[in-house]
Amino acid sequence: MAPNYSISTQALVAGSLAGIVGFSSSFVIVLHGLQAAGASLAESTSGVMALSIAMGLGGVALSFLTRMPISVAWSTPGAALLTTTGLIEGGFAGAVGAFLVSSVLLIFAGIFKPLGRAVAAIPAPLANAMLAGILLHLCLAPVHAVSESPAIGLFIILVWAVMARINRLLAVPAALVSVVFVMGMAKGGALLASIDLFAVPTLITPVFSVSALLSVAFPLFIVTMASQNIPGVAVLAANGFKPEPGPLFTVTGILSFISNFLGGHAVNLAAITAAMCAGPDAHEDPKRRYWAGIASGLVYILLGIFAGAATSIIGISPPIYIEAVAGLALIGAFSTALFSSLSDSAFREPVAITFLVSASGITIFGVGSAFWGLIAGGFMMAIRYKGRSA
Repeated sequence: MAPNYSISTQALVAGSLAGIVGFSSSFVIVLHGLQAAGASLAESTSGVMALSIAMGLGGVALSFLTRMPISVAWSTPGAALLTTTGLIEGGFAGAVGAFLVSSVLLIFAGIFKPLGRAVAAIPAPLANAMLAGILLHLCLAPVHAVSESPAIGLFIILVWAVMARINRLLAVPAALVSVVFVMGMAKGGALLASIDLFAVPTLITPVFSVSALLSVAFPLFIVTMASQNIPGVAVLAANGFKPEPGPLFTVTGILSFISNFLGGHAVNLAAITAAMCAGPDAHEDPKRRYWAGIASGLVYILLGIFAGAATSIIGISPPIYIEAVAGLALIGAFSTALFSSLSDSAFREPVAITFLVSASGITIFGVGSAFWGLIAGGFMMAIRYKGRSA
């Protein structure tokens, strides 16, 4: 009997929900990361639009061609990295140059297996410690928001906590809505007047520098591979889907490369939304779940076209409130990374060094703390454990 690949309403609904959740739960982090790297409101809006359309096209094409629920997402850890790196030599054009190098590495990781294996060979405790260090700054933002504006800060956190109790996937979107509500109460009709519905593409000429390569390109490549692409493949495998990873990495790298010129940083395989599309809730028949990947991709494209409305609202909101929502969105990722980094007692000292240096926010020779954290932890691991069995 031939496999049933016919369209599934259940899968379409599950995929549409995954697209909405994926966009709304991390949109603030991506926007904040691009602006922290020096992007103007127009450039960051263009970047969000480019990324959303790129991951939508990737999800639709890959799901259709493989008949598997392949979900593509923007690199949320990569956006968090940008918030800790700060302004880069050459401004946002310098950041775009680094994005392009990272995208080329992503493409090569799919074509040349030794490069992908080299990233996979980075000790998982160190990779997780670096990610936890990157995320720490943003995860403290809700505390700073309460300190700066107790009533509003506590209101945002309360909305997030109550919704997390009801439906965890909707907690961050609810917190974002609470910010919009606060801004609407404060600005009234002026909020609606400030909204630009459509995103406008903005072409950015890249600038290349060694410091940007070390601060952004290599760490962005590492966190995207270690925290998104590899877990994304694992989520698919856990649900019975085993695509060849190389072509997926290459396609997402190419999509990243194209979006870079419009201000986007990176797209990759999804992990959380991949579970929503690839799991049994999408459809009891695994062969029909690929429609969920197609549906989520179409939602991303639609949201990308109208990204101007969301970025307009966020753009006039006080940064501390936006950082608070981003921090709440990353608490789960931070706790997972921190727990995973400390799970092997043999590596706790190098892990602690990696975490502390990555979280310090230092810049040495124009190179950010994420790179130095990985170097410091790797050096400590090398001298402490050389010649010993793990």
